[in-house]
Amino acid sequence: MNVLMLTPYLPYPPSSGGQIRSYNLIKQLSKKHKITLYSLIKHDEERRYIGELEKHCVKVKVFKRPAKPWTFQNILKTGTGPYPFLMIRNFSPEEKRDLSRVLRKEKFDIIHAETFYVSLHIPKNQIPIVLVDQTIEYEVYQHFVENFKWPLLKPLLMIDVWKIKFWETYYWKRATGVIALSERDAQSMKKLVSGLRVSVVPNGVGEDLMRDVPLHFCKTIIFVGNYAWLQNVEAVEILVKEIYPRVVKVVKDVKLLIVGQNTDKIPVINSPGIEVVDLKIEDVAGVQKAYHEGGIMVAPLYGPSGARLKIVGAMAAKVPVVTTSIGILGIDATDREDVLLSDTYEGISKKAIKLLTDVGLYRKIALNARKLVEKKYTYEVIAEKLDAVYKDATHGKS
Repeated sequence: MNVLMLTPYLPYPPSSGGQIRSYNLIKQLSKKHKITLYSLIKHDEERRYIGELEKHCVKVKVFKRPAKPWTFQNILKTGTGPYPFLMIRNFSPEEKRDLSRVLRKEKFDIIHAETFYVSLHIPKNQIPIVLVDQTIEYEVYQHFVENFKWPLLKPLLMIDVWKIKFWETYYWKRATGVIALSERDAQSMKKLVSGLRVSVVPNGVGEDLMRDVPLHFCKTIIFVGNYAWLQNVEAVEILVKEIYPRVVKVVKDVKLLIVGQNTDKIPVINSPGIEVVDLKIEDVAGVQKAYHEGGIMVAPLYGPSGARLKIVGAMAAKVPVVTTSIGILGIDATDREDVLLSDTYEGISKKAIKLLTDVGLYRKIALNARKLVEKKYTYEVIAEKLDAVYKDATHGKS
């Protein structure tokens, strides 16, 4: 098939969640399909990565959006227009014009829209659209607003949440098929839109973390993420204030390593035993190093989202995971077999202590998790699921 794929970011380098997913799926899908990629970029220097994507795409086109989202123009448009800030900040008039021109001249079998908010670029047409929502966005922002520290601003922020919900469900209805990353998200989508066709295509693990490594038991807790995402900032705050202090009382020499991009967005941390490692967006080796040298992953995730790449990444790297029932959504893991689960700070802390002091349990969880990833979460397996959705959307056309 000729596939037109739209992403809100350039899917290279594969260092943050969405980039890892999109890049690895493009690599696998390109074995069967011809992919034309349209992506948004913040900085002109990102253009240097286009060549890596052209190895797998017949054409790659990029369009600028503001490097800093909080511009006066974006705020004004959000406050006076029908679209939420999320859509305004991820919109390029140039991309919309170019897509209109291309769709008049070229033939595509399917349009793949990665996130609902890129859909504003797509002109009306008769091509089947597969829309992937990596998370139910309005739930993410609603969770943020409900926990916002300035109550008087909550009603104003909630207006934007309502806008997100309206347009998110609007584009689900327009799509030929919708993809969720977890069964929980799929069921929520169906409740919001009666009769909606939703398939589940979870996240997988890239080749960098599928390299087989020996067990690396050590007393280091890691958390890896892109801190431009609100859920990751919240998780770090919980780790620093609630989890780590409980663990260090019992495991005196335990360290906490917070790794990832945009660490300037997390509060300043000046606590002994805690280290923050900021990675550039292109530092794939730095992400790999964190997983391959970490002892356990503790992920106190409470904000709504799709499947978490940090979780399957740790599982692939034989790093046992302690997380919440929300953190494990989209991953078919069993508590006390492949992962340890708790929804309370005290419970998460106790299970982290257990992993750090029980080598037998550490070994069991680490090896079971690795086997689960090999069976269900490689991108070869994930791409087959997505390919089946393409075929269904085009009524079996190949």
